[in-house]
Amino acid sequence: MSAVELFADWDERPAPATAAVPAMPPAAVAAQVVPAVAVPPAPATLAPVAAADKRVVNGRADINQLAPFRYPWAWQFFLNANRNHWTPLEIGMAQDVTDYHHRLTPAERHVFETVLAYLTTSDVLAMRNIGLAVMEKMSAPELQLYQARQVYEEALHTWTYQHCIETLGLDQAEIYNRYRVVPELHAKIALASRRLDAVLRPGFDLAEREHLHDFALSYLFFAAVFEGCWFYNGFSPIFALQRRGLMKGTAEQLQYIMRDEVMHCAFGIRVVRQLLREEQLTLDPAALTAMWQEADATEAAYARHLLREPILGYSAELHLGQFRFVANRRARQLGLAEPFPGAANVLPWLDEQVNLRKEKNFFETRVTEYQTGGALAWD
Repeated sequence: MSAVELFADWDERPAPATAAVPAMPPAAVAAQVVPAVAVPPAPATLAPVAAADKRVVNGRADINQLAPFRYPWAWQFFLNANRNHWTPLEIGMAQDVTDYHHRLTPAERHVFETVLAYLTTSDVLAMRNIGLAVMEKMSAPELQLYQARQVYEEALHTWTYQHCIETLGLDQAEIYNRYRVVPELHAKIALASRRLDAVLRPGFDLAEREHLHDFALSYLFFAAVFEGCWFYNGFSPIFALQRRGLMKGTAEQLQYIMRDEVMHCAFGIRVVRQLLREEQLTLDPAALTAMWQEADATEAAYARHLLREPILGYSAELHLGQFRFVANRRARQLGLAEPFPGAANVLPWLDEQVNLRKEKNFFETRVTEYQTGGALAWD
């Protein structure tokens, strides 16, 4: 039964039977005294909200009032994100079923399954980070509005991975539990969880400079490393298969996801830069170095597990090299020193591979002319 059929008679349902209540005689009704209800005094009028009173965190403006905008670019992010609406059900997977069961080599199936196993957990973690650790700390509603959309998109991405797993007939328990039993996957999730938990601890107050620094570093990690590098790099093995005509349905869905994730990264980097300016906050260089080194070490171990046997056109060395190249770019976008000087663009095809159209340079996090998912044209 459809939802329309189920609720078609919603207003026509008979009221539940109740026991008859004897009517009170008129004299008894007249004798009843209705107690007086105190009417609260009218609240004092408030001063209009000024855009200058808004801040990324610790703002003084009314959090419930969207305009006037202090950050009009955040509103534009929200509008662009809603033009990129799609669901995994729009993309055919029939050829992927044949590819997975009959065309992929054992090494390629290992790569494909490992990527899905990592992504399934990662997007739930990303959703929790924005919903629990970031969004509630924002004090400008235009920032929160885009982040609410971001929470939805992370849930949509999780649905996409589940759709692929179900369609291909993979063992769900085995795929979802890999991050718990495979050390190389667990290390990445554990590192991200630790940085998330650091800003969820009791008594975390952004009015304290130390806590403000910890929050900025955590948000930077999730925007620039977790989504800007690990997610970006995480899709490339599937795109390598797509370039050879394999698993094209899955890869197309990841291209939609990539479009979302690059916007998440771009938005997060812009918020971090704004936060550092507003609060006159300088990040500890040693803490930044440790962040990049930890991310690099866990990505190197993951790459060795993911590509324990190289597949045609892709290897662990290429995977790690591209991570370092992208990490340098994210650092420059943040106005920071490159963590891996001299890292080369070892996958020159990746930039074009993740572009939905040539005028959209996702690698540079420049997004223009969004369409609804059903209307997208692919090169």
